[in-house]
Amino acid sequence: MRYLTAGETHGPQLTAIIEGFPSNVTLNFEDLNFQLHRRQKGYGRGRRMQIEKDTATIAGGVRHGKTTGAPIALVVVNNDWKHWTTVMGIEPVEEDNEGKRRLNRPRPGHADLNGGLKYNQRDMRNILERSSARETTMRVATGAVARQLLAEFGIKVAGQVIRIGDVEAKRQELPLDELIRITEESPVRVVDKEAEAQMIAAIDAAKEDGDTLGGIVEVIIEGVPVGLGSHVQWDRKLDGKIAQAVLSIQAFKGVEFGIGFEAAERRGSNVHDEILYTKEDGFSRRTNRAGGFEGGMTTGEQIIVRGVMKPISTLYKPLQSVDIDTKEVISAQVERSDTCAVPAAGVIMENVIAWEVANAFLDKFGGDSIEEIRANLTNFLAQVESY
Repeated sequence: MRYLTAGETHGPQLTAIIEGFPSNVTLNFEDLNFQLHRRQKGYGRGRRMQIEKDTATIAGGVRHGKTTGAPIALVVVNNDWKHWTTVMGIEPVEEDNEGKRRLNRPRPGHADLNGGLKYNQRDMRNILERSSARETTMRVATGAVARQLLAEFGIKVAGQVIRIGDVEAKRQELPLDELIRITEESPVRVVDKEAEAQMIAAIDAAKEDGDTLGGIVEVIIEGVPVGLGSHVQWDRKLDGKIAQAVLSIQAFKGVEFGIGFEAAERRGSNVHDEILYTKEDGFSRRTNRAGGFEGGMTTGEQIIVRGVMKPISTLYKPLQSVDIDTKEVISAQVERSDTCAVPAAGVIMENVIAWEVANAFLDKFGGDSIEEIRANLTNFLAQVESY
């Protein structure tokens, strides 16, 4: 299973095509668009989220509410396009046309300068428009399709914010449904109400200073069977694929599983998860410090992944840069942006991980229809039970 996306942040639309999705999966369109709505929420978002009301249209691969096995085409129209038709139109214009809103002052932390050098673009708007996090709209859409496949097999996906700036939320051990309910009601997607108030205050202070904030988000996936992924080749390890997916999200700079980097501080006896067995439950683990993985394969415990998002690179008090035309020192260009997108980034992270888990699920129990996949899973679970 794979997908490709196309489109620019201020272009007419964003598009995704999913190939290899099985047939006879019922797609709930409200659930699909709910994920897009979640991505637009969160305290600290900018004015763009007030303009766009992201709704996906399915333009192929679904008939009468069910997938057919053909490629699934998804389209999200950009409402803001009407203000950018001249700037982003496909028709040729004069090179010095002021209406192009040319970007010639690269922003530190963005793809502007190195992208301009790589693709030989003197107008770095050609880099900005595709490298923008607006592209993640379609990754959320594809993940929303994937998580509906996972839901068919009782696999649940949840996320929460762990940190924004220097404010860290207290760890909470809650049933996944309760975690989902509470975080959906929080403007910064946390359970800890004291931390919530402090995070909101920190975002307000950063906005007042023309600055931005990053943070840490956590994703938990429950109900995943043992044995997704593989140890036999480096590129078949599922935790490696998830790590790559998380780090591909704009502004993400780090990822960890389970206790993650904390493992470096502990002795092995306080890192590895002891194995238990009962006739009723089969094999299990006393703890889940590994975050649901050993040898690149799922253990059957919860998958627990955390990602680090840096502060957004566009500052309303811009950093120093260089004009690519004159080579003079100058302030970086300012584009519309957010003060803090950590809560929204958690939604993106949920969905890119859901895609990778669904893909690994199909690798293991693959079939062209949901019925074939269900039969393969049933046979495997019987094999595991008799082991």
